[in-house]
Amino acid sequence: MKKILVSVFLVIILGIASYFLVIYYMTYSEGYRAGKLVKISYKGVIFKTWEGEISQGVSNAQVFTFSVEDKEKEVIKLLQKYQGDYVKLTYKERYRTFPWLGDTRYFVTKVVKIE
Repeated sequence: MKKILVSVFLVIILGIASYFLVIYYMTYSEGYRAGKLVKISYKGVIFKTWEGEISQGVSNAQVFTFSVEDKEKEVIKLLQKYQGDYVKLTYKERYRTFPWLGDTRYFVTKVVKIE
């Protein structure tokens, strides 16, 4: 009976660990977006995360919201520097996200200012 309980416990732990690894490391898509960088902010109540928006057109319906992981220090500095300018963002989309990573499923990994 003890072996069965230990086996079930290990299967549950491995399942949970696999779920978190798949969510963190596997990407649903990767791509680029360009537009005017409208906002970059550090927000949250329990978990503070970097969140931003770029405007891709004249209406509010064409706003791309994104998150930036804390480990992307250079990207965060560039986004703060380029606020109000036109930028090209490289992003990866995850299947899901965790509260401590960001509010959106889109995570920016690179930013380039458009001249």
